[in-house]
Amino acid sequence: MADALAKITDVEIDPEGTFKYILVRVKVKDGDVHKDIVRGTKSAEYHNHIFEKVNPAMEALGMECKCLGGGKIEHNSKEKKLRVFGESTGFGKADHSVSAEKLKSSFSDYDITWSDDKK
Repeated sequence: MADALAKITDVEIDPEGTFKYILVRVKVKDGDVHKDIVRGTKSAEYHNHIFEKVNPAMEALGMECKCLGGGKIEHNSKEKKLRVFGESTGFGKADHSVSAEKLKSSFSDYDITWSDDKK
């Protein structure tokens, strides 16, 4: 089952714009092995809309999900910049430093910053 966990991508975000994101802990059902993933999209009006898409997909793989918090990501693909900030009203603020590290693994040539600023 740990192999199934390894196949889940760390980061799935929109290619451009400012949008909501969540930090999700995915773990093997009835197991201890887990990983944290970042998901973000402009199509989500609220943070829970992202979780409502992620959770069933992970359950289908035999995983359990827990949202660790949320915020916003500003993605500027032209300048190769990502900014992580803000918070989720429903889930609380994600640990943006963890989210930024996850983003660095997928966007190694980007300038990635984070802050606890609301805007």
